[in-house]
Amino acid sequence: MAVLIQVRDAHKRFGDQVLLDGAEVSLVDDVKVGFIGRNGAGKSTFLRAILGDEELERGEVIHHPSLRIGYLRQHDPFQPGESALDFLMRESGQPDWKCGEVAGQFELKGDYLNGPVKSLSGGWQTRVKLAGLLLNDPNMLMLDEPTNFLDLRTQILLEHFLRTFNKAALIVSHDRAFLKATCSQTLELSRGQLTMYPGPIDRFLEFREERREHDRRVNATVISKQKQLQRFIDKNRANAATASQARSKAKQLERLQTSEVEVDEPTVRIRAPRVSARQGTVMRCEELAIGYPGHTVADNISLEIEHGQRAAIVGDNGQGKTTLLRTLVDSLKPIHGAIKWGHATELGTYAQHVYTSLDDRRTVLEHLEYESNPDTTRQDCLAMAGALLFRDSHINKKVKVLSGGERARLCMAGLLLGTANVLVLDEPGNHLDVETVEALADALIDYQGTVIFTSHDRHFMQRVATNVIEVRDGTVKNYFGNYESYLQSVEGEIDQGERERNKAAGKPSSPPPVKLATSTDYRSNQRESRKAEKEIKNLEKKIAQLDDEKKAINAKLLTETNPKEAVRLHEELTKIGSELEAAEERWMELSEF
Repeated sequence: MAVLIQVRDAHKRFGDQVLLDGAEVSLVDDVKVGFIGRNGAGKSTFLRAILGDEELERGEVIHHPSLRIGYLRQHDPFQPGESALDFLMRESGQPDWKCGEVAGQFELKGDYLNGPVKSLSGGWQTRVKLAGLLLNDPNMLMLDEPTNFLDLRTQILLEHFLRTFNKAALIVSHDRAFLKATCSQTLELSRGQLTMYPGPIDRFLEFREERREHDRRVNATVISKQKQLQRFIDKNRANAATASQARSKAKQLERLQTSEVEVDEPTVRIRAPRVSARQGTVMRCEELAIGYPGHTVADNISLEIEHGQRAAIVGDNGQGKTTLLRTLVDSLKPIHGAIKWGHATELGTYAQHVYTSLDDRRTVLEHLEYESNPDTTRQDCLAMAGALLFRDSHINKKVKVLSGGERARLCMAGLLLGTANVLVLDEPGNHLDVETVEALADALIDYQGTVIFTSHDRHFMQRVATNVIEVRDGTVKNYFGNYESYLQSVEGEIDQGERERNKAAGKPSSPPPVKLATSTDYRSNQRESRKAEKEIKNLEKKIAQLDDEKKAINAKLLTETNPKEAVRLHEELTKIGSELEAAEERWMELSEF
């Protein structure tokens, strides 16, 4: 297992903000790593340092001589007028047949392959860039938020690609479902330090919370003991008969120390508008057609949405999800038909056309106070601002100097402090990190109003959606199933397409065709899967415990002066090392399985 990239004692800061503070990590040649951290923690800076585009203040980045990085850049690498095929041939130097073969893995064919690449949507252009990366034969991929603005189908294609890519990858993403599906290990950047965890993101987050909860319980016990000792000392130190006992207790008290609970940022808590629950139909449309002058996107739409529902709008990019949302909030007029909203409906909208039109003259705090419910206190505004990463001096920033992402977060904060009983949200998770997306999901689940939304974050959709509306092939209709069943149907379509392409190319199916499992097979597989997951979880706890014991013994050895005790500690260290190696080997076996 060769180390492709090694980072040693990395230091970097911007102004007063410390991004890297002696950070260290090794990235090896056959592991896919999910890279997480709060917004502003320094993830993109770290990637640029690895690429050599950002200089460290101190420390070093060591590249293996055979390292070939494939970096998915956000900028537009295409030349005017060239097709996707032209770009792939220019980028890779490969012949057209090879470029076409690799492009087929991302469903790039026909006009998508031979037409002007600049006319493609952002999701399709990302597919072209990924095909270009693969053609250059990298042994490490670096992907910075690769799922931003990708539709579900493209995300699943990217997952399939990464599962068959048997080399290393470092992937920055706030999409938990994507990281869980593609990465076997998790790297966290927090307070300038890098922590590698030998497991996927869901188990890492669970482990991190268990560790913090353990530290909290230990601290509570220590504080209780400190108070008990302090009471004894105060009571007995003036008494000659008990003064020596008091001095002994004072020494005990000095040795008792609480440990710092590792929390990267204050816990994010978001509240939704406080509204009363209502019954009945909140929105109805019949024979509705949506689109633009000279172009109908979808017609013959008949829909009803009930009060209290959280309706997820799904469909591929370019099918009309945003067009539907814009029509619902009257920023785009219907081609024909009408939308009827229920009595006393108050709409709150989160969409790009809204957050690009904020009043530039206000500060962040002034905008929130203007948009908020009259009963909202200044403290409520400050708390919401902090939850969406406007803290300290940032609350006095003028809107005109905010970045696009900051404007988006400010718009979301103002909306959540308002009085809307129907929220229409277009990609609400964009520009938010993992913890903030999770807090937003919690807030929307508790919200007593109605939510109509679209998102490319599957974990967020699965948590929030109560029903699904599909936009596809010029129609808009209720999908008769939950979001999980919609996911499975899209997966099935992609698997079928891959089998057909492999068959046409004379290749064995990869992955192989899925056979229909019997209920007995299913239950057996589920039992085996649960058993393996439980063993992996126990192994991860054991590995962490053994590692802590190893560090503690090493620390003792450094100061031990008794030869016999040193020999005993060395024997114990050897035994722990053997146990640790066996546990790690078993963990690797189960992870590969």
